[in-house]
Amino acid sequence: MGMSVGAKGGKGGRRRRGGRGHAPVSEINVTPLVDVMLVLLIIFMVAAPLMTVGVPIDLPETQAKALNSDTQPITISVNAKGEIFLQETPISIDEVVPKLEAIATTGYDERIYMRGDTAAAYGTVMKVMARISSAGFKNIGLVTLQEQDK
Repeated sequence: MGMSVGAKGGKGGRRRRGGRGHAPVSEINVTPLVDVMLVLLIIFMVAAPLMTVGVPIDLPETQAKALNSDTQPITISVNAKGEIFLQETPISIDEVVPKLEAIATTGYDERIYMRGDTAAAYGTVMKVMARISSAGFKNIGLVTLQEQDK
């Protein structure tokens, strides 16, 4: 291996001006963007929105975060006495499915929120959910309050 020594004192012949040796990189690193978008997607998918409906119900508290929703979902509530409400209208358990089918604008893909009082019988809440599910509605969510630190 030989080494050439130029006339300029061993600097290698030509000089580079102002750091032009490397071309600017014109690529965008999308990994942080994808990470942020996935975290936001998970947050919005897991959290349930906190809905305010006129039927007075003492909802259970959980640590789930609230979701924002553009459309007003159908809400079915069961109060402490076991009475069932569609939005704010009292109905019987036999009327749940026919009334849901009548007001569901997007068919069986309609979002339905189930609100159950903490003192309501678990069996009553499950009977209502079973009827809704067996009728073909698959987008059913349970509504709770956000847990408060004490």
